[in-house]
Amino acid sequence: MTTVAQRHLLLNMTANGSLGPKGEDLLVVRRGEGPYVDDAEGRRYIDGLSGLYCCQLGYSYGPEFAEAAEKQLRELCYSPLWTGSAHPTAIELAERLSRIAPVDIEHTFFSSGGAEAVETAWKIARRYHALRGEPGRTKAISRRGAYHGLTIGTLSLTDDPGLTEPYGPPAFDTRFVSNTNRFGLAPEYADDGLYTARLLAELEDTILAEGPETVAMLIAEPVQNRGGCITPPKGYWQGLRALADRYGFLLVADEVITAFGRVGEWFGGDRYGARPDIVTVAKGITAGYAPMGATLVGTKVTEVINRPGAVLNHGYTFAGHPLSAAIALRNLEIMERDRILDNVRGLEDHLAKRMASLTDLPIVGDVRGTGFFYSCELAGDLDDGGFSDLARAGLIVDLIPRRMREAGLLARVYNRSAPLVQIAPPLISDRFLLDRIADILADILAEASARI
Repeated sequence: MTTVAQRHLLLNMTANGSLGPKGEDLLVVRRGEGPYVDDAEGRRYIDGLSGLYCCQLGYSYGPEFAEAAEKQLRELCYSPLWTGSAHPTAIELAERLSRIAPVDIEHTFFSSGGAEAVETAWKIARRYHALRGEPGRTKAISRRGAYHGLTIGTLSLTDDPGLTEPYGPPAFDTRFVSNTNRFGLAPEYADDGLYTARLLAELEDTILAEGPETVAMLIAEPVQNRGGCITPPKGYWQGLRALADRYGFLLVADEVITAFGRVGEWFGGDRYGARPDIVTVAKGITAGYAPMGATLVGTKVTEVINRPGAVLNHGYTFAGHPLSAAIALRNLEIMERDRILDNVRGLEDHLAKRMASLTDLPIVGDVRGTGFFYSCELAGDLDDGGFSDLARAGLIVDLIPRRMREAGLLARVYNRSAPLVQIAPPLISDRFLLDRIADILADILAEASARI
């Protein structure tokens, strides 16, 4: 099977020509059960990343989702949300989302995934301002190190030269401001008030330098994934809201990863008092059982874009697909019935303590995150905490990911500007499994520490 994959399958974000002549470096996942997956040879792994932050419920709810899928497919396999047409399942899901969404978020525009949801947010923002007589609002603000998708449009919001430079100039202008990572900053910024004031002052200076009348939106994740589960200081999201109101741009919360329980809330921004105008979601909306994304839009925006005669010239063939909508509805039902958010809330303090203990290891410079979403930023063999090429190749590229695979843990090891080990286990995980993940990480990082 791996040889066939080498011949015919192009993988995402992969050096496809470097997997080995017979595909021997390719992990082929054949089945899943609970929080575990098995590969083609029958080896079992803890899925410490929930697939790709998608499989909130793990892999044992298949019969329930199959039942929901069969019922939907027997009734209606496809109907577009296009030119005045809709279908009951998408309508029901949009209404259900409005009941759990942040305050004043009442409408949903469906898509097939997260990047499409972010593209939609940008187009809605542009349309909103144009209809209000401000077509000059053509710039976005994002944060350094941010990742918001890989389409040409969302690459404009993504701050990673390795991802953006191969494809030429961005589709639209974006200015990048600091994210909320305090690691390595002066000790006084441990104070939330001082740090928040610094971040908001930088943002306001950027807005004024660009011209407030040119800024269409600011996009930020409640907990920034790229860079390592970066949480905000107190008052940060309230400050973003105040600046958006003062200068007239829209505030977008990218919740493609953080929504649907990842940090113990339906929406990650709820934990930090966020009041966005637009929210983008995907991944956990269906728990990985079907592809779907969505852009949730506040009433302030829809009152403008839904004016009589105004047309939202935007859409996707599979937006709100009946099958995906039925799966999403069943996912929300299961999460509520089985008290999935309560499971995260009940265990998050324990996981926080276990992860924090890893900072005792020399190679661990910082641990950050919340809920079931954590990263360890690694410190290397150089005086500034970085890694020599030799150490990076030996530890981050080879030893740590290899030992994790051997120990039966699938997690993420970043080999970019900030070397990281990241976990995002299924939200059904119990105390024993979280301890097992922490124990594996401790053993492997201890071995890596001994080699620095």
